[in-house]
Amino acid sequence: MSVRDYSPGAAPIRYPEPDVISLDSRFNRYKIPHCPIQRLHTGAQWAEGPAWSGVGRYLVWSDIPTSRHLRRLEEDAHISVYHGSSNYANGNTFDYDGRLICCEHGTRRVVRYEHNGTVTVLADRFSGHPFNAPNDVVVHPDGGIWFTDPGYGSLGDYEGYCGALELKEAVYRIDPATGITSCVLDDMFKPNGLCFSPDYTKLYVVDTGVTHYASAPRNIRVYDVLDGTRATNGREFCTMVIPTASGNLEGISDGIRADADGNIWAAAGWGGEGFDGVQIFAPDGVRIGQILLPECCSNVCFGGDRRNRLFMTASQSLYVVTVETHGAHIC
Repeated sequence: MSVRDYSPGAAPIRYPEPDVISLDSRFNRYKIPHCPIQRLHTGAQWAEGPAWSGVGRYLVWSDIPTSRHLRRLEEDAHISVYHGSSNYANGNTFDYDGRLICCEHGTRRVVRYEHNGTVTVLADRFSGHPFNAPNDVVVHPDGGIWFTDPGYGSLGDYEGYCGALELKEAVYRIDPATGITSCVLDDMFKPNGLCFSPDYTKLYVVDTGVTHYASAPRNIRVYDVLDGTRATNGREFCTMVIPTASGNLEGISDGIRADADGNIWAAAGWGGEGFDGVQIFAPDGVRIGQILLPECCSNVCFGGDRRNRLFMTASQSLYVVTVETHGAHIC
């Protein structure tokens, strides 16, 4: 891959799109040869947490260091500041009532934006201690809210406020009936992105070791979901250490999403050219495809009217490509 020029005046890319790549014949059905990767926006400092509003037909994402939410309207591609002060929000999703749910680094809490504009605090403490810095979030059909708490937003002042981590890094669930937060797993180093399988019987969680944790796990784990409330039987789903003819590509994943066929689309970064972008894994954990970007990819989501447009937040930019599948879930 050569670094492409995505500026408005750049020369067009000759089809087929060269940076959507099949590594296994199973990925061929998802490629659209005459559909380009497009950069929709640039100028962020660290873009994260894309979430699609089906009712509003817009995409929301975070620029964590500037403590803003941005929004892109589907009908005319208009981009504006959605929330001028997001408390250094990272991961976002919409619940089944169309309300935005956010993980805030700065306040160490998970919140919900109500339809009238008020903000409801869903969780800010566990066992008497503040969370480390909630990172990413998904919603179960029973209304339960599952989120990760690795603490990255509290390791410095760039993406939040530097402070001590008082809890073991873990994944939590907020009960929709009682509002009580329970720990569903704490056997990972830095649980980061997460998603459910299409039938909600499995939970996938990224274990992230970034550059200053060189010896940490760099994989995605999978758990069985019991009664919609518990996660058990954790095991490795795939690794982000990828062997090539010229040596290993070693990066990390971050945010992840499942498609309707159970494939996992994993944001990938910190591995350099040939790795950064999106890595796609079949349900058996085999890497079947990749989407290469010239920036570290932080997170992904499926959106658009048919949820077949893959939005990708990557370092300073927002990208999109249309694929021949759709997201497994609306949240």
